[in-house]
Amino acid sequence: MILVLSQEDVHRALPMRQAIEAMKSAFAQLSSGQADAPLRTALDVARHDGVTLFMPGYLADDDQMALKIVSVFTDNPAKGLPLIHALVVVVDATTGAPAAVMDGTYLTALRTGAASGAATDLLARQDSRTAAIFGAGAQGRTQLEAICAVRPIEKAWVYDLATVQAEAYAAEMSERLSLPVHVAETPAEAVRRADVICTATTSCEPVFDDGDVRPGAHINAVGAYTPQMQEIPAETVLRAKVVIDHHEASLAEAGDLLIPLQQGLMTEEHIYAELGEIAAGRKPGRETEEEITLFKSVGVAVQDVAAASAVLSAARRLNLGVEVLL
Repeated sequence: MILVLSQEDVHRALPMRQAIEAMKSAFAQLSSGQADAPLRTALDVARHDGVTLFMPGYLADDDQMALKIVSVFTDNPAKGLPLIHALVVVVDATTGAPAAVMDGTYLTALRTGAASGAATDLLARQDSRTAAIFGAGAQGRTQLEAICAVRPIEKAWVYDLATVQAEAYAAEMSERLSLPVHVAETPAEAVRRADVICTATTSCEPVFDDGDVRPGAHINAVGAYTPQMQEIPAETVLRAKVVIDHHEASLAEAGDLLIPLQQGLMTEEHIYAELGEIAAGRKPGRETEEEITLFKSVGVAVQDVAAASAVLSAARRLNLGVEVLL
């Protein structure tokens, strides 16, 4: 028997705060060598301007295993379809048998937001009150939800090249989170007021100017996941304390870091730590109120393993989903 879980089931099974704690544990295991997360395999579908990624992972301490298949097709929004589609298979680590299949589209947005929530909790100033979100899609929604779960955010701005989409985001998130969310007319309008900045776009050039970033700000950069993509100005990277999700993945995929590295503006030594090292208490996080902290994430499979396993556990407890005999 295999349990099939819908997007609604995933949403009900894993609240954001619980997802954030699951990410801290997953990153800690990854940084301590207690996880196996091979670099994702990318299948380019140039004919349709898309890519499909295959991401397996195993958490040894928790004895959890899963595989995610995620597609990013750039033309989808124009067709009225989500930019990202994903499916997650949870595998019983003791037998190798498939245990569950679940929607991975929302789970991807949830675990990505939760990773930023974990980074914000470990790196942002305790008194952070304002937020700026770049990208008004599904990822942008869970970014704001996550930082509101760990900091007393009182006001937020959203910026997106698609104004209509930004307006819809502002209306929805204002109601969902019970705080004012404004549409910023320019990137500067959002960034200059923000204690926490989240970028969740597919941009190949910086989405804001370095000079607009205020001292003490924390940045979560989660949109750029290829060497060619870039959301964060190189100048900001150079003056920030840089924390990453995984060394191997970041140095293979994170354009925000690879571009300044290739330009000779910095060396790998500028990377301060993996988030798991801070989560495990092996390195301190924020050390001064004035420093700028940057969490650069390309996404790693252990996030999906931890989130999907938590979903499956809760689904069994809550009697969610449908069991199917294969």
